[in-house]
Amino acid sequence: MITTIVLLMGFGLPQNSPRQEASGTVPAGGGRVTFAIDKDDSQNPTHDRFTGKRFEKALNVTLNSVIFRSSGQDLTTTGTYVEMGSRLLEPALLALAVLAVRGRIKR
Repeated sequence: MITTIVLLMGFGLPQNSPRQEASGTVPAGGGRVTFAIDKDDSQNPTHDRFTGKRFEKALNVTLNSVIFRSSGQDLTTTGTYVEMGSRLLEPALLALAVLAVRGRIKR
């Protein structure tokens, strides 16, 4: 889990959280208005990758993806692959650790 946190802090979290923007025009005589909600693509950070705020967010994403299975965070492409890998590897490693402890206790 620590490796996942470090990888997410370094490469997986976007520089800024994408914000939704609404734009449109209002007709002069009134009428129907349609707004388009658009998100920018996530950008990799260029500096300050290892900060307290990024650590907290990476920890949150890691715990949600491993324990609760629902991070729901906007991640970079690398971050998405890191999260998928952690969902596969971390439960398997935790199960192996439990079996190892069990084997030591049974002796």
